[in-house]
Amino acid sequence: MTSETATLDSILIGAIQHALLEWYALHGRDLPWRHTTDPYHILVAEVMLQQTQVERVLPKYREFLAAFPTITDLASAPRAEIIRRWSPLGYNRRAVRLHEIARQVVEQHGGSFPNSVAEMLKLKGVGAYTAGAIACFAFRQPVTFLDTNIRRVLGRALGGIPYPAPEHDRMVFPLVEAALPEKTAYQWHQALMDLGAAVCVRQRPRCLLCPLREHCKARTALANETSSESARMVAEKPPPYRAQPKFAGSTRYYRGRIVAALRELPIGESLNVLQLSERVKPDFTAADTGWLADLVRGLTMDGLVEVEDGGDASEWRVRLP
Repeated sequence: MTSETATLDSILIGAIQHALLEWYALHGRDLPWRHTTDPYHILVAEVMLQQTQVERVLPKYREFLAAFPTITDLASAPRAEIIRRWSPLGYNRRAVRLHEIARQVVEQHGGSFPNSVAEMLKLKGVGAYTAGAIACFAFRQPVTFLDTNIRRVLGRALGGIPYPAPEHDRMVFPLVEAALPEKTAYQWHQALMDLGAAVCVRQRPRCLLCPLREHCKARTALANETSSESARMVAEKPPPYRAQPKFAGSTRYYRGRIVAALRELPIGESLNVLQLSERVKPDFTAADTGWLADLVRGLTMDGLVEVEDGGDASEWRVRLP
């Protein structure tokens, strides 16, 4: 990189920082997890927001924290109760993962959440994004991290990539690091997420409304992409929470029905396989017993159910853990 290019990049980054932070001050979303520095509360929000839209998370976030206000409360709660409280968010393994993280923090750190990315990454179930988000949002540390929205906004604005995807991260992440304003890292990341959610969206971005429109390196390509079938073919993949036409009747569908049926029971009570099958698949036959047993085994491995094994699968009794 020449000194002239470095200067131009520095000017571009400064202009983008100023424009985005000014936009965020006027248009940033008012979300409950932005009114706390409690790392546990932020952890709950981050786990809930994975694969789930903000609108669905908002009521459940408040309800969940009312039931488990501290990480110690969550760690000591029965897992069955946590799985019950998680409904109707779906992707129930997230509830199990959250419970396991809480237990580790209590057992290994006396209930005080570690404040370094390196220590957080030692917690099973905490990845680079979650660790970075907690370090930044709870502890106000100037760290960088990537999610879909951050990748998209900066991949477009600084990298000139119309549809940034994870395979572009080796190029995008150095740009993310270079663009970080250390004194306003919290506002910066929140602004990137909000812009990516509302304006710099995956398809048909609202470039005319974007505060970065005068600086974005991908603007011309995005303006021309509507006439380019090849651009559409390499577009960023839809986020995993989008509706899946074949969900009904899928393995995930029936796993969800099993957990939903067990949620209706008082804590500690169980259903035998015949009782469970009646709730899960009305047209169940004896030939489906092996199929149902495989689903139950998978849920057991994921920590979502427990089985009183009577030997033959038809004699099992199943309950929440």
